[in-house]
Amino acid sequence: MASLNVKAVIVSLLILLVGLGVWEALNQPPAASAEMTEYERLMGGADQEARVPPPSQVLSHAFDELSDPFYDAGPNDKGIGIQLAYSLYRVLTGFIAAALVAIPLGFLIGMSPLMYKALNPFIQVLRPISPLAWMPLALFVIKDSEQSAIFVIFICSIWPMLINTAFGVANVRKDWIRVAQTHELGALKTAFLVILPAAAPTILTGMRISIGIAWLVIVAAEMLVGGTGIGYYVWNEWNNLDLNSVIFSILMIGLIGMLLDLVLGSLAKLVKYEE
Repeated sequence: MASLNVKAVIVSLLILLVGLGVWEALNQPPAASAEMTEYERLMGGADQEARVPPPSQVLSHAFDELSDPFYDAGPNDKGIGIQLAYSLYRVLTGFIAAALVAIPLGFLIGMSPLMYKALNPFIQVLRPISPLAWMPLALFVIKDSEQSAIFVIFICSIWPMLINTAFGVANVRKDWIRVAQTHELGALKTAFLVILPAAAPTILTGMRISIGIAWLVIVAAEMLVGGTGIGYYVWNEWNNLDLNSVIFSILMIGLIGMLLDLVLGSLAKLVKYEE
C-alpha cells in the first residue's frame, strides 16, 4: 500500500509538471515580426492579443499575495486570507445551522414511515430549487446581504444531510433495534446508542456532500451580493482585468474545497474504522 501511494504521488507530480509546462509554452508571446506598422510600433509590438498569464506569472503573484494574506487597505482591497475567512465563516455558519435541522429531522423521517410519507412531497418540491433562486427573496425578507448568503448556504446544505440521515436511519439493522427494545431502552436512548452509531457513516457522507455544495454556492452568492469573500474577490479582480489574481483565487478556492472535503472524509473513515 505504501509503495502504491508513493507511485501515485510521483504520477501526480509528473502530470502537474507536464500540465504546467504545456501551459507555460502555450502562453509565451510569439517572436516579433521584422515588419511592423507604425501603429504596432506605438503599441509596443505586433502581438497585442490578450493572453492567459503563464504559470510562472501566477506563481509569482501567488507568492506576493500569500506573503501578506491579511492586509486591509480599504473596502475593495483586502488580502486573500481575509476574503477566504469571510467565505469560510458564511459556509460554516450555514452548514452548522443546516446540520442542526437536517440530522434530527432525518432521524424523525427515517424512524417514522408516517413522517416520511407526510414530508416527502415537500422535500421533493424544495430540493431541486437552485439555492441562488432563493437569494432575491432572502435579500427582500432578511434585508442583509451577509445573512442572506448564510441562508442560501443553509438551504443548499440541508438536503444531502437530510436525505442521507433518513436513509441511514431507515436502513439500520432491525435486529439491533429489537435488541434495544428487549433491553427496554427508550426511544432517545435507542436513537443515540444504537441508531446513531450505525447510521453515522451515511450521515457523514451527506455532510461531506453538503460542505462541497456549500463551498461551490458561496462563490456564486458572493458574486451577487458583493462586499467581501472569495466570490467577490474573483469578480472584483475580473472587473480590474487582473487575470493573475483571478487564476490565483480559483486555485485557492480549489485548495480550500479540497481541505474541507479531506476533513469530513477523514471523519467518515474514522467512524467506519471504529465501527
